[in-house]
This record gives sequence, structure tokens and C-alpha cells, in this order.
Amino acid sequence: MQFVTGKKEEKTVLLSEIISGNYTHKSVVLRGFVHTVRDMSEFSFLVIRTFEGIIQCVTSTEVTKDVVASLKEGMTVEVQGEVHEELRAPNGYEIILTRLLILSEPAKDSTMPLPISKWKLNTSLEAKLSLRPIALRNIRERAIFKIQEGIVRGFRDFLFSEHFTEVRTPKIVAGNAEGGANVFKLEYFGKKAFLAQSPQFYKQTMVGVYDRVFEAAPVFRAEKHNTTRHLNEYTSLDFEMGYIDSFEDIMNMETAMLTFIFELLSKDYKKECEILGINLPKTDKIPAVRFDEAKQLVSEKYDRKIKNPFDLEPEEEVLIGRYFKEEYDSDFVFVTHYPSKKRPFYAMDDPSDKRFTLSFDLLFKGMEITTGGQRIHNYEEQVAKMKDRGMNIEDFEHYLMIHKHGMPPHGGLGIGLERLTMRLLEEANVRETSLFPRDVSRLEP
Repeated sequence: MQFVTGKKEEKTVLLSEIISGNYTHKSVVLRGFVHTVRDMSEFSFLVIRTFEGIIQCVTSTEVTKDVVASLKEGMTVEVQGEVHEELRAPNGYEIILTRLLILSEPAKDSTMPLPISKWKLNTSLEAKLSLRPIALRNIRERAIFKIQEGIVRGFRDFLFSEHFTEVRTPKIVAGNAEGGANVFKLEYFGKKAFLAQSPQFYKQTMVGVYDRVFEAAPVFRAEKHNTTRHLNEYTSLDFEMGYIDSFEDIMNMETAMLTFIFELLSKDYKKECEILGINLPKTDKIPAVRFDEAKQLVSEKYDRKIKNPFDLEPEEEVLIGRYFKEEYDSDFVFVTHYPSKKRPFYAMDDPSDKRFTLSFDLLFKGMEITTGGQRIHNYEEQVAKMKDRGMNIEDFEHYLMIHKHGMPPHGGLGIGLERLTMRLLEEANVRETSLFPRDVSRLEP
């Protein structure tokens, strides 16, 4: 009888173990992709790519140049050799080969369609997206999504430390949370359904269960505009928390969370930050300004006429970001008290002026990355606001159940992961920070 124990003795080592220095002058076995081969007349360099990065291998008498010359990009190999310190090599170490085994080969006569071994892919965004499975093998492209991993990891770790519970909410729903027509409609066994624009109703529901909840998951917006800042499917980092004193509690929680994330990136993702040239921003003090005041400030300083008194245009976001960078040396700014008519029906109005809400956006380098605020928790107030907007109360029976049977004062936010990564890397297009972007013209790969 054979039993599976979950234990297996690994014969290979990790790249991180090699560059730690613990294997200097020792024989190791390593597996990975052929990243590039360089012939230097008397010997050859073989660069192997693993999930952790690249390492240089050098031919020896046991492994002839003829064998190395038969290698091509896309092959996977197992190599064995002695580790030596070499400051000129990637990561400061190289392996003198004594054995090389080809594990798999690409299709015959195939040619790598992109120069993935180059430090940066000097090609168009369209080419990178059309050839996404190959483009992502480039060292810099891979670093982007390791940074994104770090952001989500920091988001989760921080909120766990603050006693939040992680939840998973449906992405096929019977109604839309945000209102409007920008929803993807589905045929659901003869019923009308939609792809979720937001987990809003469900995360509010779960505040009544766990007090503090969060989710990192996809959301869907059927917006037909094709801009550098919009995707039709993106990852939303959402949290909702009960027993708040004001919407400023949400802003404080996000500020502390961002600080935690950037500290994590500086320590555990230092290599990727260096590859991408990231200068991590300061978040110890983030300025906050009212919506109407922000519009007036940039109008006066930059001589720009206020065109829309109820919303921020992308150009205004840029100018607000510029203003607070120039005046307060901050890459972030909270814009608070958005007009009620531009916020969803569940946003709590400011008791001192019902024209505005206890809500906010967080701008990062001139772009909105977060929307949040305090929610209405009183049943009569929520129903009254819905009726004022001409909404059919019966359509929201399940959502209003939480208000009818008691909810604490609560609020929350949603962060666009791809936008946050985009601004952190100072990329020009949000598609650069989406693994497999979905927009009005792209459904593949």
C-alpha cells in the first residue's frame, strides 16, 4: 500500500537560497527557462529564469559549447553546477555548469515573438497585450505584478491585524448597486441578472454579521468609453466597517493601510521596486479638502473655469493633485463632501448641508483611486432617500432587510487595484497594470 504524505525531498534549490551566499562553492541543481544564451567564443553564458529572477550559468568542460549552442529561448532545463560569487553577474552569483538536461522544448521552427530577454520591452502596448502570455515573461513585466501581489498582500495582512473578516460575495446579481445603465446583462435560467458592479450591498450586509469585512475581487463596468484609466473588469479592494464615529474613521483606516502596504513593499519587494524605479510615496500625513473648496483652489491658482459644479473632471483631478504636491509635498489628497446628487442613494448626507455627502475620493498623483464614505444605517432615512430619487422600494427588499432589523453606523471604501498600481509605477495606461485587460475592444487573450 502506498500513502501520500505531502512530503517530498526537493533536489533543487531556490534562486534566493543561492544569492543568500549559503551555497558558494557547493554543487546545486536548478530548474528554469532558458532566458538567453550568449556565445563568448571560448565559453558561453546561459541565463536561466526562475520565478524568483535570473541567474547566469557558465559552460565548463563537462558541458560543451555545442550543447549550449543547441539551446533556444522557451526551453526549460535542469542544470547542475558549482556556485561562485561573481559581482558582474545578475544577483552577484553564477553557476559553473557540470550537467545540463533539457526538460521541454518549444514547437519546432518557433521564434520568440518578443525580445523578452531585454531589460524593457521596447514595443507597443498593443503588441504586448496581443502577445500577453509571452510578454509577461519579461523581467520588468513580471515585476509589475509582483508589486501588485504585494499591494493585495499588504491590504489583507493589515486588515486582518485590524480584526476584519475576509468575505467572498456573488458576482452574478439580480440588481446593480451603483445605479445607471453601465451593467453587463446576463441570461440566468430565464431570469434577468447582471455582473456585479460592486460588492456594496453584500459588504454592508456582512457588517451586520462580523462588524468589519473586506474583499479583494473583480467588479464589472459596462462603460463604452475607451480611455487610459478605465477597464471593464478590474480588481476592487473593498472594506466596510461598523461602529464608526464619522466617515473620517474610514479615511484614517485607509491612510494607515497604505502606510503598511508601502512599508511592506520597501522590505519584501525591494528588488521589484528597484527594477521598476519606484519611489514609494509618504503617507504619514494626507491632506483633506472639501470638494467645493478643492475646485475653487485650482480654479484660482491655475486660472481654470469651473465647468461642472457637481463632479470632478479628469483635468481637475490632475490639477488638484498638482496643487497639493506643490503646496504640501503630498502625492495623495482626500477630497471630501461630494455633492449628494452625484453619489449613490446609500451615501449619508451631511446633516449640516443636505446638498453634500459624508463621502470622499482619494486622489493619487492626480487620479482618483478610491471612493468611500459613510452609509445610511437608519431604515426610515434610507427609504426616504430612495423615494426622493424615484426608486422602487420593492426592488431592494433584501438590501433593506439589514436596515429594518438594525445596523450600526458604518462606512467603507473601494480601491481600484490597477489604478493604484498604475499611479505607483507612473504608467500612462491602466492596461499596463492589468494581467489580461478587458476593455471595449479586447476579450482575448
